[in-house]
Amino acid sequence: MVPIDISYLGGLRCKAVHGPSGQSIITDAPTDNHGKGEFFSPTDLVAAALGSCVATVMGIVAERDGIDLTGMCIHVEKEMAAQPLRRLGRVTIRLMMPAGLTKEQQHKLELTAASCPVVKSLSEQVEVPIEFLWPNA
Repeated sequence: MVPIDISYLGGLRCKAVHGPSGQSIITDAPTDNHGKGEFFSPTDLVAAALGSCVATVMGIVAERDGIDLTGMCIHVEKEMAAQPLRRLGRVTIRLMMPAGLTKEQQHKLELTAASCPVVKSLSEQVEVPIEFLWPNA
């Protein structure tokens, strides 16, 4: 169990405090949903969590197997759906991978990315395409 305490600050903003570390983040509603868009929205955090989770699980496998992922970059794009209700519709994850990995290592990392716990926790209604850009492909 990980406790997270959230306080509503007013003006569609919340402060979330991570119990174990004491670190905090502020969220804001997006501009297309009555907010100022000055901080991550709650759905932005889900998209960021997806990208971070993919990187983390790949990092775990890479460290275990002696694969160097230095230089890997991840770009995430979040798209909302409006029908039948406002929700995440699609979160595209694009990974720019470092050079020098074998086909076997590439395949292992691709399978690992698809097993990310955040991906597995989302509704099947949310599309999560994951694209790998291999420099030596």
